[in-house]
Amino acid sequence: MSGSSAALTPPADALAPVRHPDAPAPGELLGEHYAQCFGCGGAQPHGLHLQARAGEGVSITAEFTVQPAHQGAPGLAHGGVLATALDETLGSLNWLLRTIAVTGRLETDFVRPVPVGTVLFLEAEVTAVAGRKIYSRATGRIGGPDGPVAVRADALFIEVKVDHFIDNGRPQEIQAAMKDPDQRRRARAFEVNP
Repeated sequence: MSGSSAALTPPADALAPVRHPDAPAPGELLGEHYAQCFGCGGAQPHGLHLQARAGEGVSITAEFTVQPAHQGAPGLAHGGVLATALDETLGSLNWLLRTIAVTGRLETDFVRPVPVGTVLFLEAEVTAVAGRKIYSRATGRIGGPDGPVAVRADALFIEVKVDHFIDNGRPQEIQAAMKDPDQRRRARAFEVNP
């Protein structure tokens, strides 16, 4: 990305990311991390319903179809929706690290308009880790992995403890998520949120 802020540049002593041994296998569909998530949740009627797959190393591919409810200008995706798709994809990377993290900074470039009905193909990777800071980047292409670039982003995620969500979330949603008998869904519910 051109013009990225210094806050998105890993320090010289940053480490290469290491995929957790229990991370989903390359090609595995990650599924929703929380049913009510606007980015990936199936319970959100106007959500993105973004589908992410584990890639090689610490990378993710994802896609979603821009729906009429996602419009900004007539017939075009809202920029905030596109930023949400990038943020959701970037946040899913943390599942490959098996780290609970929240978005600290997201810098987005809007390269070209994305029409309603378009399938946006996203690729993201973690580039470095420095203490609690996780540096990553993503690109969104129109129509497929070789399509024209429409959006791209650099991001900084900050590792947090589950207490971040317990202390700041609405108690009824937190309690419901923590009582989920599915251990994987319970862990993923607290995976990525600001």
